Amino acid sequence: MSEAMNDKTTALIAEDEPILAATLAATLGRLWPELEIVATVGHGQAALERALVLQPDVLFLDIKMPGKTGLEAAEELAEQWPGPKPFPQVVFVTAYDDYAVQAFDNAAADYVLKPVSDERLARTVRRLKERLGTQPGGGGMDALLEQLRALVPAAAPAARPERLSLIRAAVGNQVKLIPVDDVVYFEALDKYVNVVTKDGEALIRTSLKELLPQLDETRFWQVHRGTIVNSAAVLAAQRDELGKLTLQLRGRPEKVRVSPLYAHLFRQM
Repeated sequence: MSEAMNDKTTALIAEDEPILAATLAATLGRLWPELEIVATVGHGQAALERALVLQPDVLFLDIKMPGKTGLEAAEELAEQWPGPKPFPQVVFVTAYDDYAVQAFDNAAADYVLKPVSDERLARTVRRLKERLGTQPGGGGMDALLEQLRALVPAAAPAARPERLSLIRAAVGNQVKLIPVDDVVYFEALDKYVNVVTKDGEALIRTSLKELLPQLDETRFWQVHRGTIVNSAAVLAAQRDELGKLTLQLRGRPEKVRVSPLYAHLFRQM
């Protein structure tokens, strides 16, 4: 039987600074001696992979890590969580200059500031014990999604660029001008974004993160880390037997997957 399957409360720490990771583990050992640290990892991808295998009760995720941020790792974990064990409680570890602490407070998020304070961590430990005791069915997923919805916009650029009306995209050896209103969805592909219309596909050399602020947010909705859809092109939203949500789009045969983080956009459908 694996360590994560025993009766003890288990935790995973994701922190790219070894001294801070060791300090956090040592402080937790004093404040919560019953807690078992099943793994300590140094980057977001490792946090995702180990969490899926070990399925800990609590995750301490550093916001700023190589490869994937703590927010990105948490979002991907919500998408891939296999169950049946309840989704873990998530505590974000941050510094004042990483994210506005006010954003965390407004999100009612659990967070720990660097350097780790016994007093602050003790309050977090009390809340975690209470939640683990009162939410045996796993309120962790719902709590995390609420946190992410409040925290992810805090990372968006303050200055909004001019709205796009035309997209210059590569189609073979040609440059094609595509009206933004004709786009069914945008799909991230490594260093490119695939622009998908009813009539075909084309590539633009940008990232989804750079593209999103240039689009009309009332019409173009991010529905996944790698997908933005034209809401006017959504024909139906469907859930499968596992509760996963997909979109059927006008003029396209493929279905687009919706992350749990954005599923609330389609509740009325």
